[in-house]
Amino acid sequence: MWLKIVIVVLFLAILVSLSSALFFLLRDMGAPQSKRTLYALGIRISLAALLLLAIWYGFESGILANTAPWTDKY
Repeated sequence: MWLKIVIVVLFLAILVSLSSALFFLLRDMGAPQSKRTLYALGIRISLAALLLLAIWYGFESGILANTAPWTDKY
């Protein structure tokens, strides 16, 4: 259960980082040398990597499972 909560929190943090990057992009349009958008997108990439690692760990450890009907192994 804790892993699912971590995955949801990471996903929400990615959305917050992406929206803050958009805000900084629109806010700093005329400002020279503003790197706030770049930093926000860098944080988003790091969070996305952590999300992929958490999902991979969940599948490898058996905490998460695929229940799609078209992936049944016969």
